[in-house]
Amino acid sequence: QVQLVESGGGLVQAGGSLRLSCAASERTLSTGWFRQAPGKEREFVSAITWSGGSIRYADSVKGRFTISRDNAKNTVNLQMNNLSPEDTAVYYCAARITSGVVYTTHKDYPYWGQGTQVTVSS
Repeated sequence: QVQLVESGGGLVQAGGSLRLSCAASERTLSTGWFRQAPGKEREFVSAITWSGGSIRYADSVKGRFTISRDNAKNTVNLQMNNLSPEDTAVYYCAARITSGVVYTTHKDYPYWGQGTQVTVSS
């Protein structure tokens, strides 16, 4: 059973930045970030493969968010810049240990973290 622990959430003003981290208990071939705002469905944010050779972003975060990974630490990071109130949500890390390609659907990830709250004030 893969364990994922997110960290780095918090409260920030619009235009500010936050860096989320997802620490995995073992190697993950594909890792994604999703978010869920109150009353809304969980949506894809970004994903990266083990090699880092394949990365995907949602259109809403392109140019503002950057995903990266540190394989020595089994960690995936999400640098979020120029945040807006629309980015307010619980952010979840998700992973799979088979099939090292990028997935953008939450159903493709069997392992999930507990989530970390990101709140952006206007």
